[in-house]
Amino acid sequence: MHESSYLRMQWFRDKFLNNQKNYKILDVGSYGVNGTYKELFNDERFSYTGLDISEGPNVDIVPKNIYEWKEIENDEFDVIISGQAFEHIEFFWITMQEMARVLKKDGLVCIIAPNGFGEHRHPVDCWRFFSDGMVALARWTNLKVIHSHTNCAPSFKQHKWFSLSDADSLLVAQKEYSGKPEFNTDNYKCVPLSEVQKHQDFITDKRYYSRLKSKLKVKLIVPLNMLFSKITRIARKISSKLKNP
Repeated sequence: MHESSYLRMQWFRDKFLNNQKNYKILDVGSYGVNGTYKELFNDERFSYTGLDISEGPNVDIVPKNIYEWKEIENDEFDVIISGQAFEHIEFFWITMQEMARVLKKDGLVCIIAPNGFGEHRHPVDCWRFFSDGMVALARWTNLKVIHSHTNCAPSFKQHKWFSLSDADSLLVAQKEYSGKPEFNTDNYKCVPLSEVQKHQDFITDKRYYSRLKSKLKVKLIVPLNMLFSKITRIARKISSKLKNP
């Protein structure tokens, strides 16, 4: 569990979950590898359940069929989260359908998955995601997209959210129906969401690194140029004196 993923899930909890309500949380891909999200959901508001394909630390449910969770009824959880798991799921679109099925009406789903990172097999490593891919997952399961981004942050100050090589994508979506999702292809058209529609006023990586480059130029390059100019002037004076002792 890398820090930027943890910070994104913390942001989701703080922004979207009401302090005055109780929530049943399902964490899909909860097996404890270098940390989990459980400590974000350990106060009395939350009833946390971890689900994964094998028994181990932080796992409460191991479905007999990993793509059909007969152990869980329809509309059972208020919130479903998943982080750093979808890249390891061979047929993640089926898992997404099960997540939507067991989510209650008006419930929320938060998925964090890598856009970057090198290969890391647990036990396989199959996929990488962009924000449009996250939107497609929501549409596939008839969920309303609330927020989706890749390598963005709430402000320029959230430096740890950004990465040149190990970026994440995030989806927050809401279920507006009960029961199983049904994708209807009749008259379906791909209508891309704008960047603003996807991530509102979040700072993109392009803006962040452009600003960082400008700051570095002011703080480093300009002073270095001034120092170089000063050294050049001194060198010329020394050279002139040596020529005309």
